[in-house]
Amino acid sequence: MNIIVCLKQVPGTTKVSIDPQTNTLVRQGIKNIVNPFDTYALEEGVRIKEKHGGKVTAISMGPPQAEEMLREAISTGADEAILLSDRSFAGADTLATSYTLARAINKIKEDNLVICGRQTIDGDTGQVGPELAEMLGIPFIAYVSRIEEINNGRIRVQRLVEDGHEIIESTLPAVITVVKEINTPRLPSLRGMSKAKSAVITTWTAQEIGADKEMVGLSGSATRVIKIFFPQRVRHGEMLQGSPESQAASLIDKLRQAKLI
Repeated sequence: MNIIVCLKQVPGTTKVSIDPQTNTLVRQGIKNIVNPFDTYALEEGVRIKEKHGGKVTAISMGPPQAEEMLREAISTGADEAILLSDRSFAGADTLATSYTLARAINKIKEDNLVICGRQTIDGDTGQVGPELAEMLGIPFIAYVSRIEEINNGRIRVQRLVEDGHEIIESTLPAVITVVKEINTPRLPSLRGMSKAKSAVITTWTAQEIGADKEMVGLSGSATRVIKIFFPQRVRHGEMLQGSPESQAASLIDKLRQAKLI
């Protein structure tokens, strides 16, 4: 059983600032972490390997410093890691990101199951999983909360929905996105940290995965961020005078004027 887990490095804080000139996040001085939802995907991949055999390959698209995150993945059970890093990948939206990941996964040619976290905490779209499955031409299951069985080229899972759970069965290969209810991620072991320290992280460029330069990065993005800003919140307080009855009537009148009732 060969599992590919998609990871993303994200800012490790919600206290971020925006560069007014470039409309991008100011990342200087901010510690980067593995996207929290992706840690559940990695843990599930390792558990599947331990039960069914095979290997886990962690893959990420990002700058050279994302190698640190991939070493962390190896320390918690991944067998190998691949970093997709090229200046042409910069500015990618979810569509261009999915295309890049799909090109790399097609090059690996050993995937039985691709696992992603349900979403990232920076983009928060949840789009990469389904877009990746579409580009790979394989089935997709979202919000997986438990893997019930993998056998004879099929997978049966429990997925989380608004009013309960569904049991879904699919052929393999497939892409799934997992929710945090699926497991509890393990901590790195001493043996894992030693392995991660000496591991060779494979780096692929756009040319090495055979990517069309017009399909990656900003050029391949169907959406672009025009402006990022924090909305200004303006609050005005007013003390109502008079009897409780007159205050209530005045409040209702003001709410009606503001079209809030």
